Amino acid sequence: MTRNADLQNPIFTDEDAAWAHYESLRWPEGPVCVKCGALDAATRIEAKPVTRTRKLKDGTTKTVTWKRRGVIKCKACGEQYTATTGTIFESSHIPMHKWLMATHLICASKKGMSAAQLHRMLGFGSYRTAWFMLHRIREAMAERGSVQKLGGEGSGGIVEADETYYGKVENPTEYTTKGHKFRRSKRGKGPSNKMAVVALVERGGKARVFHVATANRVNVERIVRENVEKEARLHTDESRLYGRIGHEFKTHERVHHYKGEYVRDDVHNNTAEGFFGIFKRGMYGVYHHCNERYLHRYLTEYEFRFNTRTKLGFNDKERATLALKGAEGKRLTLHQPRNA
Repeated sequence: MTRNADLQNPIFTDEDAAWAHYESLRWPEGPVCVKCGALDAATRIEAKPVTRTRKLKDGTTKTVTWKRRGVIKCKACGEQYTATTGTIFESSHIPMHKWLMATHLICASKKGMSAAQLHRMLGFGSYRTAWFMLHRIREAMAERGSVQKLGGEGSGGIVEADETYYGKVENPTEYTTKGHKFRRSKRGKGPSNKMAVVALVERGGKARVFHVATANRVNVERIVRENVEKEARLHTDESRLYGRIGHEFKTHERVHHYKGEYVRDDVHNNTAEGFFGIFKRGMYGVYHHCNERYLHRYLTEYEFRFNTRTKLGFNDKERATLALKGAEGKRLTLHQPRNA
């Protein structure tokens, strides 16, 4: 039996099979009440149809009727819930089999999948639906809670740190970290009016990537200090951003790119540069444009796929399963509630 997902599997085409699959992922031992946590107190019930009428832009009205699927009532507290309650899928009218297919597709695509392509492949009513769906899946990919620092035991103790610049910022920063004005490059290279990204990559292990307003010494030092073990060997290029923080680790070794040096024995930051290479090929070649307010979600997507890559023992099926399990306890709404 293959460990990779079979696209002919009923979970991608049949709604009952899709719901059964997701329930088995969320509740391997059976339903657990989302309110009181009771076990063995679940009763399946038939939900009543719900009808909603809304006015369209052309002035006509559209009436939609649906029933909640997989409704469970807790005999202990009387609460009604489903497998999607308290997840990124809650209140979604998109069929579960399409959620499973979309999750598999984005997890299996090394450089990502655009909302326009997902819109065409899964037959959504609008591009907006596919776009928001992908952002919710990216939310499920994000790590939450206590996260172990990089460069600890078993990792070889080497952490590469580097920064890159992508796209354009809405409100350009006028000065560099040295206080001089940015020079506009004719080839589009360098940090001029671009969004800054800082990456920490554990040699042979995981990555952590951050979007920062400015890649200055204060921001970079805070990120490195909070995410790298003191016993680690820090590898960077000749950037001055790491000169002071480097003394806090076992060693700080550099390669000098401006001298044409990219590898010296085992000292390099090619792994971090390789991550940036995949990220930029995807962002420029697949997504084309990204508003700064959403950049952190795209970084989460690339970080997730890197941390569950084949070299670390994962395949497409296992990667998608991890993303689906990560949906629990997370909500993402298109319109955030206003402050009272």
